[in-house]
Amino acid sequence: MAAMADVGGIAAERLKSFIERVERLEEEKAALSADIREVFAEAKGNGFDTKIMRQVIKLRKMEANDRQEQEHLLDLYKRALGLEG
Repeated sequence: MAAMADVGGIAAERLKSFIERVERLEEEKAALSADIREVFAEAKGNGFDTKIMRQVIKLRKMEANDRQEQEHLLDLYKRALGLEG
């Protein structure tokens, strides 16, 4: 068993533990992604625009100053291109 514990300077059991933890988290992430898709599908079925919902979620994650700056720049670009109105 000593050979398994240290292979080429690598603590094999420690490495295996890290790999297994990441694998479990990847499984949880996949399950959460599926749950999120279901919520968006339900919202779409109730008449909501999921693209806009995703944009709102992105905006809600931003700091207020960053969001205001981005909105200001978007408004400025739209005006420059004649898209206001």
